[in-house]
Amino acid sequence: MKHTILLLTVLMSCFGMAQNNENTTDKSELYKNYREDQFYVSITYNLLNIKPNGVNQNGFSSGFHLGFIRDMPVNERRNVAIGLGLGLSSNSYNQNVSILETNNDISYNIIDESEVNVSKNKFTTYLVEVPLEFRWRTSTATDYSFWRIYSGFKLGYLFYNSTKFKSDNGDEKLTNVEDFNKLQYGLTLSVGYGTWNFHVYYGLNSIFDNSAKLNGQSIDMKSLKIGLMFYIL
Repeated sequence: MKHTILLLTVLMSCFGMAQNNENTTDKSELYKNYREDQFYVSITYNLLNIKPNGVNQNGFSSGFHLGFIRDMPVNERRNVAIGLGLGLSSNSYNQNVSILETNNDISYNIIDESEVNVSKNKFTTYLVEVPLEFRWRTSTATDYSFWRIYSGFKLGYLFYNSTKFKSDNGDEKLTNVEDFNKLQYGLTLSVGYGTWNFHVYYGLNSIFDNSAKLNGQSIDMKSLKIGLMFYIL
């Protein structure tokens, strides 16, 4: 009986040591391979920046963005990294510039509300986006609530656009208007703690290309998006 108890004690000790060694190894591997690969979802309020004279926004212009970012740490602690991702973005802009087609030509005009009652006037863009971020955070491999500052650059490819115009004089909807810039890009910044993060996108080039004219001048409007970013591990 004594020999049996002794044997069991030795086996349990060995098992415990093996478990400790395994946990140590697992923890070491955990830190070694730690990355903040993340899905992201963002909701923004979209503004038109650098508007031509007479152009105003009305109503709520929203944006919805989602995607995945691959995290590539560049230091031993792994709290500084480069992030490269792929995502989709939908953006609407309610404003007072009518985009109408007459005899296969697209015209742009500021709506005179004293002459026509307009219930809806907006354009919407849909993009495939590639975000590139420089990422700093206070996280560890086991801490999921931390401060972060992610700054970067985002390149978008416009694959679809639409316009909607509704008034007492009639309705018109257009799709894939060629005057929109196919490539749209800008600077990004996400700052926050844990799940909730302030997010801003500052467009560097115009939403429309040079062929879009308003009163004989190019419509050089850029996008400014302000909202919330949610990162999901």
